[in-house]
Amino acid sequence: MESNPNIKTWTPATMVMVVLIIVGISVGLYRMIYGLGATTNLNDAYPWGFWLGLDVLGGVAMAAGGFIIACAVYLFNWKKYRPIVRPAILTAFLGYLMAVLALFLDIGHPFRLWHPSIMWQYQSVMWVVAMHVIFYTTTLALEFSPMLFERLGWEKARRAVGKIMVGAVIFGVMLSTLHQSSLGAVFLISPSKMSPLWWDTKLPFHFLVSAVAMGLAMVSFETALSKKFLHHEVDKEIFTGLARGLLIVLGFYLLLKLYQLFTVASPAMAFDGSVEGNMYLLEMFLGVILPVAILAVKKYRNDLKVIFAVNIIVIIGVILNRMNVCLFSQESYGAWRGLGYSPSWKEFLVSLGVISIGVFLYKMSAKHLPLFSH
Repeated sequence: MESNPNIKTWTPATMVMVVLIIVGISVGLYRMIYGLGATTNLNDAYPWGFWLGLDVLGGVAMAAGGFIIACAVYLFNWKKYRPIVRPAILTAFLGYLMAVLALFLDIGHPFRLWHPSIMWQYQSVMWVVAMHVIFYTTTLALEFSPMLFERLGWEKARRAVGKIMVGAVIFGVMLSTLHQSSLGAVFLISPSKMSPLWWDTKLPFHFLVSAVAMGLAMVSFETALSKKFLHHEVDKEIFTGLARGLLIVLGFYLLLKLYQLFTVASPAMAFDGSVEGNMYLLEMFLGVILPVAILAVKKYRNDLKVIFAVNIIVIIGVILNRMNVCLFSQESYGAWRGLGYSPSWKEFLVSLGVISIGVFLYKMSAKHLPLFSH
């Protein structure tokens, strides 16, 4: 097959992305040579910073749309969503690759990233997370491979993968469900450091439900962008269906958050004027209450412009939740020890570079692979 002639390779936006990628790679190399201390503002109170909250926790949540849409199409046979299954899988695959790249830069000894695959620590949640990332990234590569095989004309290989696709999707759904929740389980070891506004024994479940919301919003968001800029025509029913699903998930998530507020924390903690309280209110209003209120109105669930705006709000809200869990929930603990944290400019540049790599690879895949022909 030939490349898509309707998608231009070099546009002003693409050139900006390439510049950001070059800058991000340069700062990444600086980190590898001079270490985390010279590149980040991390300290003993904040060993996990901006990269982990945005690129790893946020990036993995963005990738949740892959297992949701794959499950809908390959397991439940919801044919309506078949036109977006390949873009959703590609988004998930790139999301995990970006998370692995950010994790490689974030850990103290990056060249030991492969150690969990042979040094098994059964009682470690971190080891469980590492194995989930390894297995699910491999599964996503398998689910992505038919696009590559079609492009290369390897029909036998494509048919072989097609025969095991349902099994791969089942395995991927199981892994992704466990992985999304296990990321929340990592923070269960720090009840004394985190505010009760976020810390709860049900935190893994909170991570899973919010990731499903993020996945639905991200799939709808990137489908809208593909429709506008990459000439991928999709039925309006796809957007409205995703919006209905998003409303249900966010409604359930709202109940979970309120239950935690009244049983683990207290409403007074949210309104005490502290950094934790203010960030909690911002997260709840922006990421949960506002989108639920908008989507509860039927006419808004059928308005593509409103759906697009809600998707952006939800994406920002879930990323804010991950940043709160990773950073702002520990503000009082850090202040008690006389330590604070704010990302350095190098951390921002690396994150922009990682995100630009993902967007650039998505565009190149749309141009050179049969991404929209499924």
